[in-house]
Formats: sequence, structure tokens, C-alpha cells
Amino acid sequence: MRNNVHVHILGIAGTFMGGVAAIAKAAGFRVTGSDRNVYPPMSTQLEALGIELVQGYEPAQLDTRPDLVLVGNALSRGLPVIEALLDRGLPYSSGPQWLGEAVLAGKHVLAVAGTHGKTTTTSMLAWILEDAGLEPGFLVGGVPGNFGVSARLGAGKLFVIEADEYDTAFFDKRAKFVHYRPRTAVLNNLEYDHADIYPDLKAIRWQFHQLLRTVPASGRVIVNGDDANLAETLAAGCWTPREFFRLAAPDADWSAAVEAGSASRRFDVLQRGRKVGRVDWPLIGAHNVMNALGAIAAAHHVGVAPESALQSLGRFAGVKRRMETLGEVGGVTVYDDFAHHPTAIETTLNGLRAQLGAAPIIAVLEVRSNTMRLGVHRDQLAGSLRCADAAWFLDPPNLGWDLPAAVATLGERAHFAPTVESLVAKLADALRAGDHVLIMSNGGFGGLHEKLLGALRARGATAPHETS
Repeated sequence: MRNNVHVHILGIAGTFMGGVAAIAKAAGFRVTGSDRNVYPPMSTQLEALGIELVQGYEPAQLDTRPDLVLVGNALSRGLPVIEALLDRGLPYSSGPQWLGEAVLAGKHVLAVAGTHGKTTTTSMLAWILEDAGLEPGFLVGGVPGNFGVSARLGAGKLFVIEADEYDTAFFDKRAKFVHYRPRTAVLNNLEYDHADIYPDLKAIRWQFHQLLRTVPASGRVIVNGDDANLAETLAAGCWTPREFFRLAAPDADWSAAVEAGSASRRFDVLQRGRKVGRVDWPLIGAHNVMNALGAIAAAHHVGVAPESALQSLGRFAGVKRRMETLGEVGGVTVYDDFAHHPTAIETTLNGLRAQLGAAPIIAVLEVRSNTMRLGVHRDQLAGSLRCADAAWFLDPPNLGWDLPAAVATLGERAHFAPTVESLVAKLADALRAGDHVLIMSNGGFGGLHEKLLGALRARGATAPHETS
């Protein structure tokens, strides 16, 4: 019986491994786990599931001799618990491998891959299938508003998964997504990222090619037809029928015609040139239109009519931390977004600009991802912020490269602070009613979001915005 099988998860507080824990619990396994600095909402979410948590990575947590230990990809050799795991000869696996073997085997897996837009597209697709009554399982790297949780086992044969190209574990340096064996694969886009893992773009293309090798000939590969790197990946070999989605390209399998002046909130969807309907939703930006096309095409592959998918997207509630409005204080509106790669920063800002027109946009950025901290994209950073009226940066002393020099072309629009506290103080003093503050980070940004809202409440941001 599964409820007698004890699975212990190392690194359980991450979004992916926390989702694995929830799915394992729902599948009938006894689940425990550990992590460092486990705090709400993940700690309360796991505890609500009846999952016992241990703080830290000391070897004593293995004294119960779990039947299987799942190792998160953030853990490496040298950690006491990892050394004890190996010394004691306990069975271990990675989260992606276990998920592929214990949960996804026998299901129709719909995987969404790409450098950008994976979380949003996966959430859209899961919602379309749910709204069609198909009760899919899913695992998303965020919290879709229509579900309120990042993962569930599901009652049907369909499982939707965000297919991350990051490496699997310290003992398995393949991309996570090679373990999922999808029958429907969406390829959103492909750029260089994860510089701490992959030496160049060619190495990432090779991983995507391995994903294509796992999709059966009876499946479907749904591809952004405007992405040259994906075209090169397909040219290396693809044994599965393909469909392409593009903006403003009626000759494509799937395309969209965006209503002028709508900030991409209203658009028609065309299937091989034939209009199938219109999407009217609260999301903004051409990138979200492309995400929608990928989701519509994937849902169509498993039998959901495009007309039904369009209606579902009209009820799509978005994803937490993807252009999420956190609050308005004294006329200052604060948004949160996960953007951290220059392309994502630029497309996010462009979407907000299309919605707001000439209203002042203040970008606030934490250079946090491993790739950004290595300085790989520093030459593209200033250009990605070109449509912001001002850009504020957390510039910690241990960054390792000269951030002000990298964005010098922004001139007086660029501002810097060495700590979150000083950044909050300077921002709260500078902001005026009518400003729109877009905070971008792939982490918690030291709680800057709530600290800034608190500082604005304390100050009372009511002065009119000054223009020069």
C-alpha cells in the first residue's frame, strides 16, 4: 500500500518540490520533508496537507530510514544530509524522475517549455482543461488564480506540467523536462539563461533537442514560429507532427489579430486563417497573446474546441507574481512581476506601457538570478528598461560587477541603493501620486513589496507627480 511507503523530500519548500510533495501526498504516500528557512505560505500549505517538516539539513532526519529520499536540485555534495544519504546507502531519486515514473506514467502529459512564459502558459492550459470538465492534474511554478494551489494530482488522464530546463539534481545534470515524456509539448521560446549550468546557448538547444526526442510520433509539438532558436532546434531532428503559432500571421496554424489600442486585452484567434473567436480578458501584453495561442493549440490536441478555450481564457484569473497588482496607496500603484531576464523585463514593461499610455512607470529591479548575478546579460539590461520613466536597482556590494556602469546609458533615470531598507526609504520619498511602480525579481526581494507599501501608507503619497 502506498500509505505505508515513506517518501522524504530534501528541499521541500521550493515551488517544484513542494508541488511534488502535494502530489505524492494525494497519491497516498507518507510524505515528510526538510528545507532551510521554511516559512509561510509554503510551510502552512505543507502543514495543512499533514506533511511533517524539519528545519535544516542535518543527518538525523534520515534516522527514520525513509523508503525513498527525493533530492531537490538546489542541494549538492558536502551538505551533511547528502553525505549521510550516500554513506547509509538509502534509496534516492530526483523529484522529476520520481514524478515521471510514479505519477506521469500512463497519463497524457502536456508539457510547456521555454525560457519565458512557462508558468503563465501552463496555468492557462490547466484552466482551459479544467473549465472543459477534464479534471487535469498539474504542476506549475507559480500559483494560478483559478486554482489557488501550484499542484494537484487530478482525477483524469491528463497532466499539465511546467517543463523546466534547469538541471535535475546533483547526480543528474540533464534538464528536468526529459523525465516527463510528454505527448503534447509546447515550446514557447528559447534564449540563453541558466549560465550557472549551461556554458552557452548551444548547450540549452541540445537539452531542448533531447525533449523533442521523447515526444512520440502520435503526439504533437506546438512551436512559436517566430523563434529562430527553436527553428534551429527543430532542424536538429523532430519526429512528431508540428503546429506553429505566430502573431499577425494568418498563414500559421494558430495566429492572433490584436485589437488596436487594447493593450492586447482583446484579440481574435485564427486557426489556419479562419477566425474561431475572440478573447476578451484582463491580461496585457503581446507575450500573453502568444502564451494563449500555445495553450489553445495544446488544448485542441486533447479535444478541447478552440471556441471553448477562448471562453475559458476570458475567465482566466492570471498567476500570482505575474503583473500582480499589490495595492494602491495615495495614488501610487504597486505591481509585482517575476521578470528577471532582459527579454522578460522588456516585454513586461512594454505591456504595462501599452496599458498605461503616458503615465509614469517606475521600474524596480533586483539582479538576483544566477545568470544575472554572473553579469551575462548586463549589456542588455539598460535597453530592456528603455520605456521606464525611472529605474531603481538594488546594488549590493557583493554583486561582483559594476551595475551603475552597465546601465549608464539610462543617465539620470537610474537610481541605486545598497540595501532593501535604503531602497524603500529612497523610493517612498521620491514617488508621487500617479506613479506606477513595477517591482521585478525572481525572489522575495527582501520583502520590499510590503515594506514599500507600508512606507507609502506611513508617508501618505498624495503629492502630484512632478514633470520636467
